[in-house]
Amino acid sequence: MRRLDRWLTGPQARRLRAAKHPLVVDLGYGASPTTAVELFERLQAVRPNVRVCGIEIEPARVHAASRLARPGLSFHLGGFEVPVPGDPVLVRAFNVLRQYEETDVPAIWDLVRSRLSPGGLFVDGTCDEIGRRVTWVAMDPERILSLSISMRFGSFELPSEIAERLPKALIHRNVPGERIYSFLQAMDRAWLEAAPLASFGNRQRWSAMCRSLLDGGWPLLDGPSRWRLGELTVDWESVAPG
Repeated sequence: MRRLDRWLTGPQARRLRAAKHPLVVDLGYGASPTTAVELFERLQAVRPNVRVCGIEIEPARVHAASRLARPGLSFHLGGFEVPVPGDPVLVRAFNVLRQYEETDVPAIWDLVRSRLSPGGLFVDGTCDEIGRRVTWVAMDPERILSLSISMRFGSFELPSEIAERLPKALIHRNVPGERIYSFLQAMDRAWLEAAPLASFGNRQRWSAMCRSLLDGGWPLLDGPSRWRLGELTVDWESVAPG
């Protein structure tokens, strides 16, 4: 989740800075509250008075996490209804929706988005066990915005290996005829074409891949400063299920 948090405190930090009441929710933090604690500490660098609420559906997890509560950090029992006072400017749900059916996702997205403050952001993400491969979908109260992909250099041979970590809304759509399939194939082609740059390092190669995608008409929403991190963000409509 560190890769996502780096995005939240980078390109998306403006949302937190602009919020009148900087409320953030870590939805479904899991068996350990560590992710909520880390999120709180990272966001404090952007907004010292940020308030982070960890939410879990299992009472035992909330009880165990309560010992780590402190001013600005609290833990609550609940689910997608986001039962906290106030409207969050950021809601992060990681490795949560993978447990649900694909047909359940739109309604869950709509429910969480209905709890956002104006200008707020909901992020539905997925990562592997040690955070080498990460994807997330970002959406605001009005629409679904983007898909981001972040991969650790040296952990893959082809970018399309990220397919197994796509969000629930896309993981079963990586088949011919779907937009996400076309995008991942385009990533692979651009990555292979950039192979001569490998001697200069994978950052150079990944950046060349991103530039090739952009030149080829794929609507990437970020730029070289993010590409160098092994990250890219693409407009949702270009990869959305058909």
